Amino acid sequence: MSEDDRYGVLFDEIKIGPVVAPNRFYQVPHCTGMGYQAPNTLAAMRETKAEGGWGVVCTEYCSIHPTSDDTPMPSASIWDTADIKAHAKMVENVHRHGSLAGIQLWHGGYTSPNLYTREISVGPQSRPSARGNPVQSLAMDKRDIANYREWHRAAAQRAVDAGFDLVYVYATHGYILSQFLSPENDRSDEYGGCLENRVRLTREVLEDTREILRDRCALAVRISSDAGMTDGEPDSEEQKEVIALLADFPDLWDVNIHDYSYEMGTSRFVGEASLEKYVSYVKGLTGKPVVGVGRFTSPDTMLRQVQEGVLDMIGCARPSIADPFLPKKVKEGRIEDVRECIGCNICYAGDSLANPISCTQNPAMGEEWRRGWHPEYIPHRTSEKKILVVGGGPAGLEAARALGDRGYEVALAERRSTLGGRVSLEAELPGLAEWGRVRDWRLTQIDKMDNVEVFLESEVDCEQIREFGADQVALATGSHWRPDGIGRWHGSEVSGWRDARVITPDDIFSGMEISGPVLIYDDDHYYMGGVMAELLAGRGLSVTLVTPEPLVSAWTHNTEEQARIQKRLLELDVTIQANSALDRLSTESATLACTFTGRERVVEAPVVLMVTLRRPDEELYASLQDFIEEAEPGVVTRIGDCLAPGTIAASVRSGHRYAREMDEDVAHGAVPFRRESPELFD
Repeated sequence: MSEDDRYGVLFDEIKIGPVVAPNRFYQVPHCTGMGYQAPNTLAAMRETKAEGGWGVVCTEYCSIHPTSDDTPMPSASIWDTADIKAHAKMVENVHRHGSLAGIQLWHGGYTSPNLYTREISVGPQSRPSARGNPVQSLAMDKRDIANYREWHRAAAQRAVDAGFDLVYVYATHGYILSQFLSPENDRSDEYGGCLENRVRLTREVLEDTREILRDRCALAVRISSDAGMTDGEPDSEEQKEVIALLADFPDLWDVNIHDYSYEMGTSRFVGEASLEKYVSYVKGLTGKPVVGVGRFTSPDTMLRQVQEGVLDMIGCARPSIADPFLPKKVKEGRIEDVRECIGCNICYAGDSLANPISCTQNPAMGEEWRRGWHPEYIPHRTSEKKILVVGGGPAGLEAARALGDRGYEVALAERRSTLGGRVSLEAELPGLAEWGRVRDWRLTQIDKMDNVEVFLESEVDCEQIREFGADQVALATGSHWRPDGIGRWHGSEVSGWRDARVITPDDIFSGMEISGPVLIYDDDHYYMGGVMAELLAGRGLSVTLVTPEPLVSAWTHNTEEQARIQKRLLELDVTIQANSALDRLSTESATLACTFTGRERVVEAPVVLMVTLRRPDEELYASLQDFIEEAEPGVVTRIGDCLAPGTIAASVRSGHRYAREMDEDVAHGAVPFRRESPELFD
């Protein structure tokens, strides 16, 4: 492949203290939901990033001591020599591809509940731990501060021993050093009160770490560039002073912002390069390289960040998850092949729920070691089978693409006039346009394949499938929303639903016009209920959202957007009835019941929009039962929402797995992936 000269500056070598990065692409430290319990999974995932051209590849937050334990959130650890081996494996894998390896040394301070280690939390003051755990930290005295500095020094030495090229001092995101830096640090000694005192510990830790690293590793600092405004103009005056005081201490500045929900914002609320106005001043205060994030997916935006002096290195977490080979594709001029992050934050939900991260765009994420999946390479076919895929939604598109990539002859039949299924429909909803990238990337790849044929407006039936004569048939016919209220709260139909005017999101997608007050009953708790409320309120309708949960779209707490969704609905004057179940319906009203007391109240409800549960579209599958019984086992397979309704990510993964396992000897009933094995002791 020829290189694309337009983006040549992105591939300049960058000197970072005593080391040199091969380019400006920098995978910043990011959570993985794997932590110290999955070292092989981590090492393989990070290696894939290096293979894909990321010049610097960093760990997630890495605990330096048992007093910094974030359980149940999975973190890395570098507590003792036993941890060095695991990190050395990751470093070796990253170095194999010519990239630098970085480690982010972390102490949570009073935010760490220490549920696993059962150690007492420490911090500049006695404060409660994170996530509502009923514990507080001790207020550190001089001896405790000296101990912390020694823990950090020891961890830095272990990082050197593991072979890392960059070592972080972590002074943001509400952890121990940012607790000392905070204006809320009103200690009366030299570590609190005035700004110079609050900066003191960060400076000392930088000096300690430099002494350990000497000229073997670069010293990086991660810090906020603002003081914590939410969705407003940056309030950076004090942070400018902090950065000016420390300007020449580190070899590299990794800058972010105080409001993590904005830094990690979904595409529904936060666009590409949105941190620029917060971080652009930093380069003017230091001569050292500056890296920052902004969910960069466009190489033109990346190039502008460098050319306009905003950043020296392009920091990415989510874009490196969606496409570990992004740098290599940019270098080779294959921009159309980049799997752009859609900003759904399903990756972040993995860490929130303490499980290995996944990705809507990249079904191989987290599967590199345990399943042996690679995001760019898939084994060539082992037969001449012809495969029919019925349904062109996310599962069907991914199955057709991956099967085509393997070299199989594929026919994709879609009953609509366009491809994309639920992705195309949902991408039309407020703020979800970037979700259309799931469809667009797959269509771009399929368009390049002579062995994949697409048939639009083709609603096939049992006889047509028989006549087609495919060796394998994948049914990706999707699902539809139920109107009867069955969901998490109700295991049976809501009384009176047939007498009321009940609609579902599918009716909205079909273009149904509605008027008058609308009651949305959200027993799904992900994004759909909230975004439907936003859509209808935006059209000027009076909307009431009812949910059995205490919060709107409660599950989106895991994708770091729940508060923004609720704020948006309140700003649109949506009436929110939380902790409320829909008990029964009549023609013009709904009876709601408190989920705690059962107390009932009647509200106006001329139109009820049910967002509860989806039913798989299995009619075609049911009609094929005779054919299935006559055929060899496994000839007809359901995938995606047709098999089990779930997230778009689950549908993509289902289609990808179907393609991967075609003609493979799959042992049914066996564990389908390798597991990390703990060391056993007598």
